[in-house]
Amino acid sequence: MSHVTQAFVDLVRVETRLYTAASARLRADLGLSLGQFEFLDIIERTPNCRVLDIAAEVAITVGAVSKGVDRLAAAGWCERFANPHDRRSSVLRLTESGQRILAESRPVVEDELAALTATIDPAELTRVAATLAALRETLEAGRHGEPGRGA
Repeated sequence: MSHVTQAFVDLVRVETRLYTAASARLRADLGLSLGQFEFLDIIERTPNCRVLDIAAEVAITVGAVSKGVDRLAAAGWCERFANPHDRRSSVLRLTESGQRILAESRPVVEDELAALTATIDPAELTRVAATLAALRETLEAGRHGEPGRGA
């Protein structure tokens, strides 16, 4: 196995374990998943957020995001409003309840991720984070891995 393939395998396994552990902690503490947390976070920090904006950021299909947003709305955490600039889409906004659960969730996610990475030297973790950010930027700039685009 080449070093690139091994790095990919390790990256996927680390991501899966971190995501699963953080999601389990959020579900146990607050009753929401890490995916729901991510959607709420994106809605909050994206002006006039649309389903398409979330799909682009997390690189999943619009249909999957729409179903996830429907679940957030059913939980009372976000609302859809008519988009004044495009009648074919909706603008998403957090409700007060959504803002509250997001604020309560942030320290839980931070705490869990800090605990899971506590054995790694902070300087090394910073270096890995910078490398991953550069790789992500390259992939996003080339539109690699977008749903329906293949490679």
